[in-house]
Amino acid sequence: MKTIRSVAPRALALAAALVASQAQAVDFDGYFRAGPGATSKDAARACYNLGISGGHYRLGNECDFYGEFGLTQTGTTEGVAWKGKVMFSEYNNGTDVGDSASSFAQMYVEGKGFDIAPGTNFWIGKRFYGRKDVHILDTFFVRLDGVGAGADQIAIGGAKLGLAYFSSDSFAGFGDPGNGASTNPGNRFNVDVTEIPVNPGGQLRVTGTFTQGRYDNPTDGKGTGGFGLSLQHTQDIASLGGGNTLWLQYAQGSAGLDGNFGTRNAESGVKKVRLVESVTWQLGAFGGQAVALIGQQGEDTINGTPKFKELSIGGRASYALTKNFKLVSELGYMQKKPDGSDTQKLTKFTFAPTLATGPGFWNRPELRLYVTTAKWNDAANAASGIGGLTGLGNGKTKGTSYGAQAEIWF
Repeated sequence: MKTIRSVAPRALALAAALVASQAQAVDFDGYFRAGPGATSKDAARACYNLGISGGHYRLGNECDFYGEFGLTQTGTTEGVAWKGKVMFSEYNNGTDVGDSASSFAQMYVEGKGFDIAPGTNFWIGKRFYGRKDVHILDTFFVRLDGVGAGADQIAIGGAKLGLAYFSSDSFAGFGDPGNGASTNPGNRFNVDVTEIPVNPGGQLRVTGTFTQGRYDNPTDGKGTGGFGLSLQHTQDIASLGGGNTLWLQYAQGSAGLDGNFGTRNAESGVKKVRLVESVTWQLGAFGGQAVALIGQQGEDTINGTPKFKELSIGGRASYALTKNFKLVSELGYMQKKPDGSDTQKLTKFTFAPTLATGPGFWNRPELRLYVTTAKWNDAANAASGIGGLTGLGNGKTKGTSYGAQAEIWF
């Protein structure tokens, strides 16, 4: 695996060159979270989830360091508005900052105003694309990221159309999975219709996904086709000071529910469906976000995954005692029922006194102290392997973690 020691110097050199050449025109943006943590009895830090799409309630429950740092250059040349972006990311699954995986998460150029289609935005490169998440789960329920090319902001009535092609190559002696390379290459095409007006304050988004796995080595499995469809409705709710997002998503074969690739060698008949609803609010000093999810996936015989059903419900609430001091808590319940096995269950609760730049739920940076307690059943331990759900291997079905964390986006 490439480490931060080998990749970071190149990233920093590139950043320095860009800033030195046009210091006034380069924008810097980023995100990171970091902080120490431990469990009771001085064991290594532990996190609590069932590995389902809506099963990671993140407050006081992140055992990693993560950061992404971007440089953006914009300009207008003879009527064409263009942008070039480079983003460097760093990840560590523990607290040892000396062993971090790093990569260029984004490198792309886009432009709008070309005479053949002045209102259309064209782009080529590696990028985050079309993302829509539920923050408290750290899950993007639409995530079209990848290496590709496309055109978007194409006006169709009162809506906008985006078309994009993505390709994922086998690393075949170059790179490694830790830096985003894949042993299962494939092709993907997305059709994304956004900003469809359907009701006052409400918009519909329809995203279609078409995938094809392809393999150089027959032992990797047969390349399979896939199809996915995501319906997303967003609603502004002024009385809550926030809004609501509802997703209904279907995918089969090598397509993922989020509009990206799924399991690329999954048989074409493997079907998945998911319904998600999320609401956010800010009522004076009281803010928060809540989510509910149900889903089902069919049996995947090639990869040995049984048919299963999943459920998740929870929320995070913050209450500002002063302008800069909030009490934040998060409660989440999740369960997973594989065919032929017992239902896995997990409940997690976190309490976090928090310093922030403002009283709102979304104000960042935040500096948190936290205590997390969780309880799960024997089925959750058994499904997680010999180390159990926490990886500590102590056979327990409850645990407590504590620590401190900083989170910022800018």
